[in-house]
Amino acid sequence: MPKSKKTAPSINLNDSKYYINRELSWLEFNSRVLHEACDQRTPLLERLKFLAIFSSNLDEFFMVRVAALKQQVDAKVNSLTPDGRTPEQQLDEIRLHLNPLVKKQNEQFEQVLQPLLANHGIHILKYIEMNEKQRNYLDNYFKEQIFPVLTPLAVDPSHPFPYISNLSLNLAVVVKNPETEEEFFARVKVPNVLPRFIPLPSELGIDNNGKTANWIGVPLEQAIAHNLEYLFPGMNIQEYHPFRITRDADLELEEDEADDLLLAIEQELRKRRMGGTPVRLEIQSQTPEVLRSRLLQDLELSENDVYAVDGLLGLRDLMYFMALPLPELKDPPRQSVVPSRLQRLREPSIDPDVLDVEEGKDFFAVIREKDLLVHHPYQSFSGTVERFITHAAWDPQVLAIKMTLYRTSGDSPIVNALIAAAENGKQVSVLVELKARFDEENNIYWARRLERVGVHVVYGLVGLKTHSKIVMVVRREKARMRRYVHIGTGNYNPKTARLYTDLGLLSCREELGADLTDVFNFLTGYSRQKTYREILVAPVNMRDRFLELINREMENVQNGFSGRIVAKMNSLVDPEIITALYNASRAGVQIDLIVRGICCLRPGLKDISENIRIISIIGRFLEHSRIFYFYNNNQEEIYIGSADWMRRNLDRRVEVITPIRDPEIAKDLQEILGIMLADNRQAWDLQADGTYIQRRPYDDSQEANSQKILMSMALRSTHTT
Repeated sequence: MPKSKKTAPSINLNDSKYYINRELSWLEFNSRVLHEACDQRTPLLERLKFLAIFSSNLDEFFMVRVAALKQQVDAKVNSLTPDGRTPEQQLDEIRLHLNPLVKKQNEQFEQVLQPLLANHGIHILKYIEMNEKQRNYLDNYFKEQIFPVLTPLAVDPSHPFPYISNLSLNLAVVVKNPETEEEFFARVKVPNVLPRFIPLPSELGIDNNGKTANWIGVPLEQAIAHNLEYLFPGMNIQEYHPFRITRDADLELEEDEADDLLLAIEQELRKRRMGGTPVRLEIQSQTPEVLRSRLLQDLELSENDVYAVDGLLGLRDLMYFMALPLPELKDPPRQSVVPSRLQRLREPSIDPDVLDVEEGKDFFAVIREKDLLVHHPYQSFSGTVERFITHAAWDPQVLAIKMTLYRTSGDSPIVNALIAAAENGKQVSVLVELKARFDEENNIYWARRLERVGVHVVYGLVGLKTHSKIVMVVRREKARMRRYVHIGTGNYNPKTARLYTDLGLLSCREELGADLTDVFNFLTGYSRQKTYREILVAPVNMRDRFLELINREMENVQNGFSGRIVAKMNSLVDPEIITALYNASRAGVQIDLIVRGICCLRPGLKDISENIRIISIIGRFLEHSRIFYFYNNNQEEIYIGSADWMRRNLDRRVEVITPIRDPEIAKDLQEILGIMLADNRQAWDLQADGTYIQRRPYDDSQEANSQKILMSMALRSTHTT
């Protein structure tokens, strides 16, 4: 019997010094996104894309996180976060950390990327840089296409300061009456119904070297600014200055008081479209102090809410340039494959008068043979998950389909398959989560469309978001009913499935089918199920089970055996899980964590987390899969599912995690974890102080880019589609 080890001395692991602030950790994540835009190894247009993602991320951060902190300050809430900060202290530190990042972003675009773009024939001009022919074209374009859409709004005693919508780009204009010398202030909104960047025709796209440009044009606000005399005839244009505001855009639902959740969310969406309280003002550095003060006063903001830059505002619109047909400036085309087991399948007939006589197995026969793991985007989403649901919709032996929808795309093939299933007489039940942030309106549309064809639609649960990614298909096979399931880590969204790395398990194991039956009864009825055969379900048993799994590794080490945990997720925030990981580390458990975004655990602290190592991987694809591995004294257990280690996932959402029973699939998942832990191109090591250091290979020949490796492995394993 191995000799037991001594227990480590008692330490207060609730001490704030052992926790990284959630908001500052998120800013570190977005800083890593920005780094991809600055990295010369990233293709040029992809660098623009990462600038746009950085901006879009920041917009949401202000609309939700900063807005919530400002509400807490206004309500005089002084409760401390686990890292010991008040809401006001967090706002101060956010600004302190964010100012240099915003400056870096704009300097990267204005001073580095714009010249590089010009070298490749992409010219984003200022109006004053245009020649006479180009200006004439733009002025005519303004009169015909832009001017009719604009509405100048005066601001004076008879015209109160106008409402300015969330994330809108505007011009603050000062005009003078030439007869009275009196100055007036007006606001002109840059209309978001028009493209942000106006391309010039090819015959005007000749650069200074006589070469035809790949793209040449100007930002929309430049065209407006240099034609303001058409909006204010008879007045002298004194000056104009762009500005942009961000408002609180989080929904505030009193679910317990709502008789109709759908109606309540529709009402809140109308409020969001109007926008909540302003939380940020973006201006250019050259904006005069008097105009700056005027905007702050009218918007009821303070100097701490101002972010001034030199150059364009609203860089999220740079995503426009990803549509240019310049493959040499982008990542190589993504190639997805269909798993070899799903090739040469017999496709279902959608014509009831045509007998299906093709050779080959059907989709369900493949799953009956053994479980199947799918890994997106390396393996085709359309050729696996979509195909599974489409086969179910048209298979005459399928009687029922049940699934959850958290986020899906416009004109979704999956929703169309569900509609076809209902029209084919199958029992179709779908939980559409109306509270999926910023997808509420889209989900309401799909919910109503599904209801119109007879699908049973449930709109989520009071007090809980349904974040699980599950499908169950009930099929009659001879004298029995068999349940086929898909349990995934990502949304049933064909668009994001091409950009996010996610995993899914397809199985017909009886235990999983029985468990998902219980979950769907919980979602659609009044079930109070407390135990499940195999799966982990939040908020029922998931937290307790994860703590048991972590503590089991600790107990094994204390009993003289080995202990090992490897976990991959989006965020690690939950204090109870962090405390358990600290205790496991102190006992000697070796812990490797792959946490893409927020991480509040401090690795490498003496006597606390010396055995914990944490990396974040930022690359071409958004790392979205969740994998949890436990050594279990050489009886390894591995899980995948929808939940991160956050309070909201474990306590306020319906989540599903499934164990992997197939030994080959378990090995595949361990290989994925091993490849990611060895990454030296896109991996960043988290330091104890909350900062990250990017790994670098000694030379190009030793580069280990996990996403490239996984893509190559998928391509080698089968034919591309």
